[in-house]
Amino acid sequence: MPIPFPRAALRRRSLLAAGAALPLAAPYLAKGQAALTPVRFILDWAFLGPQAPYLHALDRGFFREEGLNVTIDRGFGSGDTPTRVAAGSYEFGIGDLSPVIRLRLTQPNTDIITPFVIAQGSQLCVITTRRTGITEPRHLNGKRLAAPETDAGRQFFPAFAQATGIDLSSIRWITVTPQLREPMLARGEADAITGFETSGMFSLRTLGVAPADIVSIRYARYGVNLLSTALQVRRPYAEANPRVVTGMIRAIIRGHQDAYANPDAAIAALTRRDATTPAALERERMLANFEFIRTPEVLQGGWGNLSHARVQDSIELIRRTFDIQAALRAEEFYLPQFLPPAEAMRMA
Repeated sequence: MPIPFPRAALRRRSLLAAGAALPLAAPYLAKGQAALTPVRFILDWAFLGPQAPYLHALDRGFFREEGLNVTIDRGFGSGDTPTRVAAGSYEFGIGDLSPVIRLRLTQPNTDIITPFVIAQGSQLCVITTRRTGITEPRHLNGKRLAAPETDAGRQFFPAFAQATGIDLSSIRWITVTPQLREPMLARGEADAITGFETSGMFSLRTLGVAPADIVSIRYARYGVNLLSTALQVRRPYAEANPRVVTGMIRAIIRGHQDAYANPDAAIAALTRRDATTPAALERERMLANFEFIRTPEVLQGGWGNLSHARVQDSIELIRRTFDIQAALRAEEFYLPQFLPPAEAMRMA
């Protein structure tokens, strides 16, 4: 769900539910109360605005109220998260859904599923600056694009290229670590970068690039209508622990609902972990991220208002883009039966 971040954010490697001097993060068991279920949870990126609702849910005790002792770690890109979950390093992860679909198509033995798509609007984009003169896809031919290999924007650039007529062979990719991507663009060492819009644009602003000088070219504007951030879990674990899956979803929804209603409280979850966090900018970044979560479909039908047909469309787009012969039925991959009851899914 990924791009550079302020230097201080490099220290935000992980957060343990127990300890960290955060009272609400440490479970308190009353006499006779059952032990909480330990859950390892990896995010899609560093602890920035869009990740604040998850940390906020942890601090407010929403996971604990579901009987879960959750450990949250930062992520390193949506292409990396599913590999961690598939390997069993984490019970749950969040990240862009497209790399998970591609993994399922290319590695049939992989058993990751999604029970809940958090963001139905896609943030995948190319980001550049006005000085490059790049304002539309055809201007990218022959240009230098910087991104980590695990970046979902880079992984699905071929779909964008097919939709817009970009000559893929002319693109000169520069493989960089996440923290170097925006600085390279800001210094003119790359012509553009790929990634999530809220990550890239706001990270450029932390480097002193004026908002008016930043250009974002969204894949979705050109027909690449992929789904975005989703909860990921291995199917055997989900089927053996349905209460845990539903509890995770309910706590995540509560965290997002409360973060949208009380953004300052949610951003405090970041500043408690790193006092150097630029709170105003991360608040703006978090609220910008809600554009891709609070879509018209979700506002009308509630959280989890997603059809199997829409998921199948994303699967087929990915199959066509990468000429994958293997098939995947949406019903085998998207399992909404783990969603909480309808009253918990209403969008506030």
